[in-house]
Amino acid sequence: MSELNGDNRVRVMLLSKPVTAILVCLRLAFGWQFLYEGLAKLLTPHWTSAPYLLMSRGLFPSLFHWLGSRPGLVRAVDLLNIWGLIVIGAALILGAMPRLASAAGIVFLGLYYLAQPPLIHANYRLPVEGNYLYVNKNLVELLALVIFLILPADRVWGISRLLRRRRSPSKPEAKAATPTRAGISWTRRETLENLIGAPVLGLLGFATYKKYEWEKVHAITGATIKLQDLSLQDLKGQLPQGTLGKLKVSRMILGGNLIGGYSHSRDLIYGSQLFKAYNTDSKVFETLELAERAGINTFCADPNELPLFSKYRELNSSKMQTLVQVWGHPKATDLKGTVDKAIDYGGSMLYVRGVEADILVEKGQVDLVGKVLDYIKSQGVPAGIGAHSIEVPIQCEKAGLNPDYYVKTFHSDQYWSATPPRDRVEFSIIDPELAHGRWNDNMFDLFPEKTIEVMGNIKKPWIAFKVLAAGAFHPRDGFRFAFENGADFINVGMFDFQVVENVNVAIDVLSNLKGRVRPWYA
Repeated sequence: MSELNGDNRVRVMLLSKPVTAILVCLRLAFGWQFLYEGLAKLLTPHWTSAPYLLMSRGLFPSLFHWLGSRPGLVRAVDLLNIWGLIVIGAALILGAMPRLASAAGIVFLGLYYLAQPPLIHANYRLPVEGNYLYVNKNLVELLALVIFLILPADRVWGISRLLRRRRSPSKPEAKAATPTRAGISWTRRETLENLIGAPVLGLLGFATYKKYEWEKVHAITGATIKLQDLSLQDLKGQLPQGTLGKLKVSRMILGGNLIGGYSHSRDLIYGSQLFKAYNTDSKVFETLELAERAGINTFCADPNELPLFSKYRELNSSKMQTLVQVWGHPKATDLKGTVDKAIDYGGSMLYVRGVEADILVEKGQVDLVGKVLDYIKSQGVPAGIGAHSIEVPIQCEKAGLNPDYYVKTFHSDQYWSATPPRDRVEFSIIDPELAHGRWNDNMFDLFPEKTIEVMGNIKKPWIAFKVLAAGAFHPRDGFRFAFENGADFINVGMFDFQVVENVNVAIDVLSNLKGRVRPWYA
């Protein structure tokens, strides 16, 4: 409401205590969010706004792409983001020049909105809290800040109100405009009201420190989006690493089958649909980030998963490496296939997928495996050969092929659904005629003892996969069997809620190996 003061020449805006309290709470909430975003970015190693700018699909994408493609400008934008958010947030919390802080906040939110507005067909694959159309949080907050832009600073509790009221107006008009007379001291209660932001600021600082200490805060330009954190504080230590080429690779690699919806679920025909329904884009981002923060630095990807993984890597400024399966049937006249695609997406290591290597070796075309291997090597990345059948590494070694590593299935056969020994036929995994009545999507290393023997004599790094026989073994048993019998790395598919437990199991197993005979080749 308003009141005419003196000779009716000045109209003064008066606010009731409940309205004032509501406005203060609203301003504190805005300040909290701005300040936390700034602190989160400041505390996040290697944070940069470049992905947000480069993924712009808004009204002026070329402008934001230009800003995001020049290192000098990106650094300037990063500093402006970090310290601008911190200063705006602190000013709003304390009530110090709230109109100026609100104006700056409106500019920031407006730029965030223009960079990535929620338009029809605009899919940024960002992990957000909901689905928006035209109106999102940035726009709502922008409009709400207009209240504090037009509201006189001395009408709501804060430092500016305290300082302004303490000044003695020199002109009669100013005296008339002041609701309380100059020279009258504030009561203790009124002073505390105006300093209400100070304890809030302290609480936010303490909470941010504890949050960073416990779980390493994560922020994205625009609204702070914290991906789900699952018990990272329960990690037992650092996951050991080995070396492939010039790359340091975690001893446990994150498999991509569950993320891509490829499920070995025996007779459960709905398994793949269930996995795909669970692993939405945002859930995949959560799983990848959680794995990376838990110490897994390499993701085994199907080429079809590379576009989504590339989005994740850009969005999070991620350093996670990729072990890419080169799939499709390579031909003597066209060896590039998915190799070029994988390289274009920044594949760190490539290998001929087990299915294709099995097929070519069964047909006696080991030379084609060698040609694909040579082409991968020509791209300057570590090159490997995958296999389900132990005949693949046997024949590749006989042919003199020189992969940098092998990727071979490996697990015990001591589980109830394993194919009986009498029905185990080499190559039955990829040959429907051989598989009929013998292999039922339930065993991936038909001859584990032979695998131990053959791989024990191959002096190259060995990445073991299917070490849990698609869920037949508990990780503590599958991991131990693989590492104690010679594997240098294990490739394990897992859901987000399994990541921390699997990392802890791997750490425990690697710290207490018994009877390993094969030397570490990585």
